[in-house]
Amino acid sequence: MDLGLTDTVVWITGASGGIGRALAETFAAEGARLALHGHRSFDALEAWLEEQPWRDRALAVRADVRRADEMAAAAAAIRDHFGRIDVTVANAGVWPPGDLRVDEMPEARLRDTIEVNLLGTLFTARAFFASLAASGPRADGRGAALAMIGSTAGRFGERGHVDYAAAKAALRGALLTLKNEIVALDPYGRVNLVEPGWTVTHMARPALQQPGKIRHIVKTTALNQLARAKDVARVVVGLCSPVQSRHVTGEVVTVSGGMEGRTLWTDAEIDEERVRRRLDSD
Repeated sequence: MDLGLTDTVVWITGASGGIGRALAETFAAEGARLALHGHRSFDALEAWLEEQPWRDRALAVRADVRRADEMAAAAAAIRDHFGRIDVTVANAGVWPPGDLRVDEMPEARLRDTIEVNLLGTLFTARAFFASLAASGPRADGRGAALAMIGSTAGRFGERGHVDYAAAKAALRGALLTLKNEIVALDPYGRVNLVEPGWTVTHMARPALQQPGKIRHIVKTTALNQLARAKDVARVVVGLCSPVQSRHVTGEVVTVSGGMEGRTLWTDAEIDEERVRRRLDSD
């Protein structure tokens, strides 16, 4: 299926690795033009981009998502380069190491996690909407699209990570507001939220290496496996498609293998070696 994304300008935040890199590769395969955002790992992002066959239709931009002025400047630079921004994926986020109860959690960690995961997403949306207001909607009626990357932690909670869970949960309220605001700028504009469960990324690997962690996770997952970054990316790309999802907005799509807030598998029913093999499969 042609997803109608050829020459669409797509801004992806947090594109340095993990889900962000998978998003870049998947959108590129659909013929999109890409604005790839990085911050702490920006140099690595630029080096990786230089190796890609589609690098001539991509731009790397550096900004701190916690700074509204930097995100606005990044959006302006993208618009100067490509002429507009059609799709934005607010993917940048952090998962602080260490399980800490809220009373044990340093104030600095609590603030930083919320600033990156919540304010960073809102500042991204703010910059994207401002760009859309400046350029106007596309003449072909494809419709602008914003996809925010949340987490199942925002639905089920995550013991020891109230900072992360609270920030991701707040995106649901943002979703229900932004999907009503974007249509003032583009009558066909859409906003959706994707909530991945445990996904094998660079950010998640330290936690997944903890003894028994995979076994604990898949006990609550119907498919008895972990997601790969490209599993999430493919769903996001589909939601941003003006062909596949032209009438889908304000929705929360969970990519978690059927995760529930209860145990579904006993220890005897879990084949941990099979799950690990799946991490290296196509």
